[in-house]
Amino acid sequence: MKALTWHGKHDIRCESVPDPTIEEGRDAIIKVTACAICGSDLHLYNGVMPDMHSGDVMGHETMGEVVEVGKDNNRLKVGDRVVVPFTISCGECFFCKRGFYSGCERSNPSPEKVKKLWGNSPAGLFGYTHLLGGYSGGQAEYLRIPYADIGPIKVPEELTDEQVLFLSDIFPTGYMAAEFCNIQPGDTVAVWGCGPVGQMAIKSAFILGAERVIAIDTVPERLALAEKSGALTLNFMDEDIYDKIMDLTRGRGADACIDAVGTEADASASWDSRIDRIKVATFMGTDRPHVLRQAIHCCRNFGTVSIVGVYGGYLDKIPMGSAINRGLTFKMAQTPVQHYLPLLMERIQKGEIDPSFVITHRATLDDGPDLYKTFRDKQDGCIKVVLKP
Repeated sequence: MKALTWHGKHDIRCESVPDPTIEEGRDAIIKVTACAICGSDLHLYNGVMPDMHSGDVMGHETMGEVVEVGKDNNRLKVGDRVVVPFTISCGECFFCKRGFYSGCERSNPSPEKVKKLWGNSPAGLFGYTHLLGGYSGGQAEYLRIPYADIGPIKVPEELTDEQVLFLSDIFPTGYMAAEFCNIQPGDTVAVWGCGPVGQMAIKSAFILGAERVIAIDTVPERLALAEKSGALTLNFMDEDIYDKIMDLTRGRGADACIDAVGTEADASASWDSRIDRIKVATFMGTDRPHVLRQAIHCCRNFGTVSIVGVYGGYLDKIPMGSAINRGLTFKMAQTPVQHYLPLLMERIQKGEIDPSFVITHRATLDDGPDLYKTFRDKQDGCIKVVLKP
């Protein structure tokens, strides 16, 4: 089959790889009908995340049609149309039983690797380094799904692929980011990063009752899309974000701040982000947490900082003095997608949101390597790429 494979920094190839096969009784194989390039994939493309191997199949936003089912899987049948969560979860362990599917204790087959970095292992993920299981991803013609009786959700006939594809990751992630904010009537929520996850967080904040959302980015197309959703937009290259948020909130700060950027914050944003970049380039640091620092400072006393941007290691110079003395709450996670799927599918069916609004580029797997660069460089108005094998 064809698949997009990783061969090093900035080296993604569309090439032939072996077809997946049933390996365990609860497995299923799907023929991929739609997949997407995620902002998190760019961390792999840019060589930021460790333990990628040459030839690894990329991708964790995937849906398709079931073509084969393992002998112990009684939930799915051949012909079912499903969306696949990016988190691989057994459904039976301590965390899965409590709804914390992204903390699954069984789905990462080599947890000792990541325990050395993070203290313990989260769930395995599709197409996202051997630290998290080394599973083949879904930017391919076919995908093997472990624990397929727990993860995939069946898609109603009346919904298109593009309406539901982002249930695999960015819609639940953006929704969770807003849910973390404990939004009350009249609240102002500030969102750093107007990429696909940020756009979903903006929409979700309004769905959950925010009176005002402040969206922060510098890419004109992203800011324009945020405005269409009702957000007030700020360009961080044109104005001081802290001063502007304080002006807009009468000196109090935003009720909640969402970091939808993560480890690769724009290095031109400020002096501290430039220092972060130098540290990472010289192996003196692992991440560039400029946005997180700014979100902390811009949050009101006893407000919430919601973190869904991906970080990989040890963060420097986080203003914990500010957070502790002003009573901030931090909430963060890799999204337990399975927990959110029934609710969010229902919101789509009711017409409360159509997640396909973020799609700007549609292409085939053959176009994938070039579109990774287009997405990374924010060229051609690119906000979200959907690939149709």
